Amino acid sequence: MSPLTADPSLEAVIDTSKVSTEITVANIDLATKSGQPTSKWDIPRTERDDPFQFGQRYLDDEDAVWDYNAWDHVEWDEEQEILAQEKLQKQRENPVNDFDRKLYMSNPSRYWDLFYRNNRSNFFKDRKWLQLEFPSIYAKATAADSGPKTILEVGCGAGNTLFPIFAANKNPELKIVGVDFSHRAVELVRESPEFDPAYIATDVWDLADDSGILPAGLEENSVDFIILIFVFSALAPEQWAVAIRNVDRLLKPGGEVLFRDYGRYDMAQLRFKGGRLLQDSFYVRGDGTRVYFFTEDELREIFGTKFATEKMGTDRRLLVNRKRKLKMYRIWLQARFIKHAASDDVKRLTR
Repeated sequence: MSPLTADPSLEAVIDTSKVSTEITVANIDLATKSGQPTSKWDIPRTERDDPFQFGQRYLDDEDAVWDYNAWDHVEWDEEQEILAQEKLQKQRENPVNDFDRKLYMSNPSRYWDLFYRNNRSNFFKDRKWLQLEFPSIYAKATAADSGPKTILEVGCGAGNTLFPIFAANKNPELKIVGVDFSHRAVELVRESPEFDPAYIATDVWDLADDSGILPAGLEENSVDFIILIFVFSALAPEQWAVAIRNVDRLLKPGGEVLFRDYGRYDMAQLRFKGGRLLQDSFYVRGDGTRVYFFTEDELREIFGTKFATEKMGTDRRLLVNRKRKLKMYRIWLQARFIKHAASDDVKRLTR
C-alpha cells in the first residue's frame, strides 16, 4: 500500500516524488508518501525538534512567506476554510459513477500491483525521517540491549521504512516483518540487496483481511511495534474495523502503533476534480489507487477503547515555490497509540 501513479496531472494529485522532477502537486504528494524530503520542498528537521511538534519555523510575518521553502504550524484563515468547503461541495456534486465505483472498490490490490510492476525498486526513496518522528523504535527495539523485539510494517511497499530501520539496528535479537497486499511490492523487498533473511521476513497480507489469517511467522500478541505510514488512507471506511481487529490481535499488550497519514483539507484532497470522489473524504486517484483524508477525532474513534492515544498531532505545513510564487498547504496526521494491557481492559469493563 504505497504511493503509486504514473499520472502526473494535478487532478490525480498522487503520491509521487517518484514520477518526475516536474514541479507539480503530484510530485509533492508522492514525496510525502515516499518519505523523502527534497531540497525544493522540505526543510530537514534538526535533532532539537520534538517529533510531535513538527518543526519550529513559524510564519509570523506574511511578507516573509517567500524567504523559505517551508513553514510549520500554518493555520488557515476564514476565507481559506470557505474556499475549501466550496471545493469539497463541487466534488460531492460530481462523484465517481456507480460502474467505476464498483470497479475501484472490488479489487484495490490490483492497482498497487500494476504500479509496482511498472516501477523498479530504485524508483522509491527511503524514509530517512523515521528516527526523528518515531524515536521509540530506536530507543526500545534497535538498541543493542533491547532484547527480543518484533517490528511489523504494514504496507511495506519496496522496503523504504524497514530498510532504514534495519540499517540502524544494533540489536542481534530484532525481527522485522514487512507485509503488503501487493505481490510485486513484496517481491521488490526480497530482491533488494539490503534484504537479509536472518533479520527480515516478508509476506503478502492484507490488513483488512477478515479471514483470521495472520502474516506468516507471527502469532497473536507477538509484535512490539506496528508501523502504519500512509496505509490506513488506502482502506475504505468499511474496512477500518477489521483492520483494527487485526492490529489488536497482533500487537502485544503495551505495544505501540506508529501512525502517519493524510489530514482533512490537505492540498491533495482539495485538488481533486470531478469524478474522483468515492464517498465522503475518500477518493480514487488517476491510477486507480484510493486515498482517505482523516481528522483527529476520526482516528480516536477508529482506535477506540483498545488503544490509548499516547501522542497525536496535526502537521500543518506551508510549502512554497518561490520561483513560481505558489503556496501549497499540506496537512498530515501523526500519532502513537499504545495497546491497553489485559488488566486495563478488565478495569474499564467493570467500571
